[in-house]
Amino acid sequence: MSLTIFLDRDGVINRKQPEPLYVTCWEQFEFLPGALAGLAALARTGAKIVVVSNQRGIARGVYTEAALREIHERMRAAIETAGGRIDAIYYCPHIGGDCDCRKPLTGMFERAAREIPGVDLAHAVVVGDNVCDIEAAARLGCPAVLVGTGERLREILAKVERKGLPVSVCVATLEEASIAIATGSVRPNP
Repeated sequence: MSLTIFLDRDGVINRKQPEPLYVTCWEQFEFLPGALAGLAALARTGAKIVVVSNQRGIARGVYTEAALREIHERMRAAIETAGGRIDAIYYCPHIGGDCDCRKPLTGMFERAAREIPGVDLAHAVVVGDNVCDIEAAARLGCPAVLVGTGERLREILAKVERKGLPVSVCVATLEEASIAIATGSVRPNP
């Protein structure tokens, strides 16, 4: 069984908008430093690469699913041009409480395991920048890679510690996460 890498989008692949704003169109989408190189490196490992992203701005009426699809199409094209790939993208358009897919719930991950040949949750790693990503990884029994820097990273680490959630490694960029995964510093639980 091959490795599956589940990636959050905002804050891992692209720059997050300041709260309470959202990335609503391609013109607002900005790849984070190291993201394209990291995605190319992950593609070279042969792992399945699946984006799992909470997108409640749809339910709030801030942007449409059509706008989100356009962002994802253009994101994928840029990633492929840089030598990377995304095998699938799952997103939760809900605000919460009325679905099983909004992280930290595990519905998007489980759906990927059902729908994508070769995806096995027992052979997966979750890469994210928020507590909900780390909590989803813990619920799945997967190792978690936390991406971030500065004060925000310190805040997330404090919340993760208060919840008693395990983090396998903390890195500044997706490129650093790809190195940790490729070198075996982060591997699925036995």
